[in-house]
Amino acid sequence: MSRPPLILLAHPQRAHSRINAEMAQAAQAAGFNVRDLYALYPDYLIDVPAEQSALAAADLVVWLHPIHWYGMPPLMKLWLDEVFSFGWAYGPGGQALQGKHLWLATTTGGPESSYAPGGYNRHFFDAFLPPYEQTAALAGMQFLPPLVLHGAHRAPADAVQAHVDVWVQRLQTWPDWPELADIDTPLCEVPADARPQE
Repeated sequence: MSRPPLILLAHPQRAHSRINAEMAQAAQAAGFNVRDLYALYPDYLIDVPAEQSALAAADLVVWLHPIHWYGMPPLMKLWLDEVFSFGWAYGPGGQALQGKHLWLATTTGGPESSYAPGGYNRHFFDAFLPPYEQTAALAGMQFLPPLVLHGAHRAPADAVQAHVDVWVQRLQTWPDWPELADIDTPLCEVPADARPQE
């Protein structure tokens, strides 16, 4: 039986968030564990053992954050740098996350039409996902198809509610997602001499 998901919320301005905050509240109301990184670490001093312990207790890890300059917000990146450590998350002996699922739930300011060759972001949204996919692969995790709401600033209330409903429904039905059978993430072996000894 799968253990409950771990949801990591990383929104630098949660008080001004329309959608990420509502998604976090809906997940909490449904009984899921949400760790608000900006509330936990306003000084950016991350408790790595506590975060690794939380990860160890989950089979599904969810990153809930808005897209900032085509990637994750700064505290989420620092969290990743420090928590997914060499010898723990990857590299020799780094098997703590192998077999877990990683799911990105995110929002963009730009509309979906801006994420296309003719739009001002010049690429489809999937073009910005390889760092997430490779992070999962390096840690031996399966990267699940992300949940994305484009144009978050201007999304009408009914679209936001529909998105939140899908979000909660997906959390409640994981791991019974039909698309999981088609996901195959390669295992990336990092040799022992890939990094100098410290």
